[in-house]
Amino acid sequence: MLKFANLALLVLFPVAWFAPLMRAGLLPLFALSEISVITGLQSLWESDVFLALVVTVFALFAPYMKTIGLALIHFGLLRRKVLPVLQIMGKLAMADVFLIALYITLSKGIGVGRIEVAWGLYLFTGCILASIAIGYATEKSARNPKIVAKTETKKGS
Repeated sequence: MLKFANLALLVLFPVAWFAPLMRAGLLPLFALSEISVITGLQSLWESDVFLALVVTVFALFAPYMKTIGLALIHFGLLRRKVLPVLQIMGKLAMADVFLIALYITLSKGIGVGRIEVAWGLYLFTGCILASIAIGYATEKSARNPKIVAKTETKKGS
């Protein structure tokens, strides 16, 4: 079950990156433009390269590398000893969801523009939270000797 949920994340993460996180406009009368992780990163690369690099690592690479690492563990191609590193990557990935929420809160507080949260923010947050839960469940199953013995006998067959 964990294996297939994790594999689903390999598809859902890229969808979440291109999905609209929010719709933003300068004034309430003007049309709102959709902002996704990718369009936000494109804007960042034009204005602040260092921040764009940091956000790219947290928003794209950290969660996807964690998901790939968990898939390799689930298929027996990577040792379970790397789970603590993968868990740290998952926690770093959650930092960008916090930043997005902070930006939304700040911009609503200013009152100049208008921001509406879109479905992509929920999908992206759900992917991050699912990745954390799958990582935790994988780590918990690694500590259970019955499950570890069962996976080792499958490798030997």
